[in-house]
Amino acid sequence: MSQAVEAAPVAHPLADEVAALLESFGAELPRQAEGSCIVRSPLTGELIVRVQETSPDEARAAIGRAHDAFLAWRQVPAPRRGELVRLLGEELRANKAALGRLVTIEVGKIVSEGLGEVQEMIDICDFAVGLSRQLYGLTMGSERADHSLMEQWHPAGIVGVISAFNFPVAVWSWNAALAFVCGDSVVWKPSEKTPLTAIAVQALAERVIARFPEAPEGLSTLILGGRDVGEVLVDDQRVPVVSATGSTAMGRVVGQRVAARFARAILELGGNNASIVCPSADLDLALCAIAFAAMGTAGQRCTTLRRLFVHDSVYDALVPRLKQVYASVSVGNPLEGDALVGPLIDEAAYTGMERALAEAREVGGIVHGGGRHTHGVAPGGFYVRPALVEMPAQVGPMLHETFAPILYVMRVRSFDEALDLQNGVPQGLSSSIFSNDMRETSRFLSATGSDCGIANVNMGSSGAEIGGAFGGEKETGGGRESGSDAWKAYMRRQTTAINYGRAMPLAQGVKFEIADEGSAKA
Repeated sequence: MSQAVEAAPVAHPLADEVAALLESFGAELPRQAEGSCIVRSPLTGELIVRVQETSPDEARAAIGRAHDAFLAWRQVPAPRRGELVRLLGEELRANKAALGRLVTIEVGKIVSEGLGEVQEMIDICDFAVGLSRQLYGLTMGSERADHSLMEQWHPAGIVGVISAFNFPVAVWSWNAALAFVCGDSVVWKPSEKTPLTAIAVQALAERVIARFPEAPEGLSTLILGGRDVGEVLVDDQRVPVVSATGSTAMGRVVGQRVAARFARAILELGGNNASIVCPSADLDLALCAIAFAAMGTAGQRCTTLRRLFVHDSVYDALVPRLKQVYASVSVGNPLEGDALVGPLIDEAAYTGMERALAEAREVGGIVHGGGRHTHGVAPGGFYVRPALVEMPAQVGPMLHETFAPILYVMRVRSFDEALDLQNGVPQGLSSSIFSNDMRETSRFLSATGSDCGIANVNMGSSGAEIGGAFGGEKETGGGRESGSDAWKAYMRRQTTAINYGRAMPLAQGVKFEIADEGSAKA
């Protein structure tokens, strides 16, 4: 379902480029479009396009088409479904540069990160193609004579995908590539802040579906809008799986509403990620890893490093160097130079950062950096200096996630103290340790170590690969997407017992003999 977009009514350098990019993907560009979804590029803060929103009734109709598509798609052999995903990967390869640039324009990521996000899409397509021939079940030994016992996996139905602005296309692909090979259809509601990249990806998907004979109309569907449209997707009984990425507050609502109708929720929510620097750490390596993990994507990754616990013995050797990096890192428009830190997504993100820094000061935090960056950038963009905050204790803003480049640093005197602090927050997405001590790293990865879904050694908290299942524990939601056996969330499990004998033995030794001499005896 192509979406209608209309170029901004005022001249703007990015407006024509956005229109050309969308047109190259095959998105419709009518002269007039009704709707209230206004898209501003964080690079300049100016209006670049208007996008027609989906009404609740239109969303329900789209779900109906997706349901019909599922009924047909589930009958296509899984390896053949994988072929469609292979072609999608090829389409993404051919359009990587253009789609990556659109990500930069719409989200503000630096160019390499925009391209990297599209590469994630390509990688998960490759993974899913192989998976299409590996949807394995199990066979088990039966306790009953002349019986076999096995489990098999069947397509679940429609997969509803609700994605956040910070990874506007990769999150869709983590879900959609797996869903397609599993025999599901997909309905996608992207963030209302980033509809353009979604429109582009939907157009590319439709291009592939149109030339794939077995692919039904409605296999990939896009709905645009805010909470009212999202609620339709969350509440519809025809959607057995909802994968939602966003804040913990959003996840509480989505999780409860999906559970109320006994559907399945895959929740990827807040991250308040930490790293521990031990006495044996390679400080040069740690410095580089911490800098990217904390400042990459302007601190707007769910895996962004937000808390750093440094052992007293190396604190004075590492933290001053880290302060220098923060003071010198380049901030600016990624399309106009080699800046490593682009803008925040909007004014609300800037206000949230300022509020968190004020809270840190109130509890005794010493702030280095922070504040609005205005040199050489458009005044409408919300560029900031990344902030490093030395904290006396884990209190105040350290206990919650602020989606901005703020790194809270604390001095610790033991590994156990650092581990307790790391685990002592409600979130549980990603974590890491810098150490060359095998006992410390092994403990960190053990059942008594990090309580997060991701635990890294001698690297930062961000930059997950698609081969491993992605997700976290506690208030992060417990969901898993992408690699490993995450595909099982997109299918329904069926346990099957087959009696190939002539008797009717019951499990657990139960006896139930009936008085019919002509029947099989139980």
